[in-house]
Amino acid sequence: MPSNARTRPNQQHYVAPVDETPLLAVDSVKTEGKPSNLWTDAWADVRRRPMFWISLALILIVVIVALFPTWFTQVPPNNDCQLANSNGAPTEGHPLGFTKQGCDIYSRIVHGASTSLSVGLIVTFLVAFLGIVFGAFSGFYGGWIDSVLSRIGDIFFSIPYILAAVVVMSVLSRYANVWVISLAIGLFAWPATARVLRAEILRVKNSDFVMAATALGVSRFRILLRHVLPNSIAPVIVITTLSLASAIVAEATLSFLGVGLPSDTMSWGNDISQAQTDLRTAPQVLILPSIALSITVLSFIMLGEALRDALDPKARAQR
Repeated sequence: MPSNARTRPNQQHYVAPVDETPLLAVDSVKTEGKPSNLWTDAWADVRRRPMFWISLALILIVVIVALFPTWFTQVPPNNDCQLANSNGAPTEGHPLGFTKQGCDIYSRIVHGASTSLSVGLIVTFLVAFLGIVFGAFSGFYGGWIDSVLSRIGDIFFSIPYILAAVVVMSVLSRYANVWVISLAIGLFAWPATARVLRAEILRVKNSDFVMAATALGVSRFRILLRHVLPNSIAPVIVITTLSLASAIVAEATLSFLGVGLPSDTMSWGNDISQAQTDLRTAPQVLILPSIALSITVLSFIMLGEALRDALDPKARAQR
């Protein structure tokens, strides 16, 4: 007790019994169970959300339809068209009716899934690859590397990728196919991914485990690959999922504008484009492929939203 402190005579001091305040439990650390990290916490959160399982089930159905269209229909999408069935109503074996050229709508929707999904996957891979390379090197190394790569990203970011894809496809209309339209979209859609990853790496590279790896003499490139990038990739997974949905919409938009895939290629965008003139007389020809496109895009958006909330600790804490 300090010398200048005053106490009253016969003053009583109360001390709680030890069994009421166990000292050993104050700073105890839980050692039972598996260690927690971002991925295990995210999985524990996302598997309890119905939206995740609903979107995953819809995506799985679309993937199976795209890979094995003959499991769902035996009607050829182009070879069995008869003008006598132009804009016809549903009949036995043709549950959704016919297009203006007398082709089976259901068969065209089933076979068009592979084209739209192929474009989405190719664009997503290209966007993820370019975004990770530019964002990782720019954010981790800094200096003139950051300046050069950031300015390149700004140039591409200032160009709307739909407009750029329209120009590219107009020039390369003779060579229009799935790969060309995917490159035309993907080469201009990566800057957003690079920006997100660069910002995350700028945050992670100042962490203690990075300083420890540097003190141990680990090379900077190895630190980037083994420590910084794995701890920064979560936002990229979310934005990549959303970019797949955007790529499918972009392909449909280009085909709708007449600068996408050739008209004889099975594509939901082509079917929507060819049916726009018959919207008043036969709206089902346009509405049905539009529903298939909307459900597919909505499924990937829902999956991206679920992953974003699960990988964000702040969002998990607010729920």
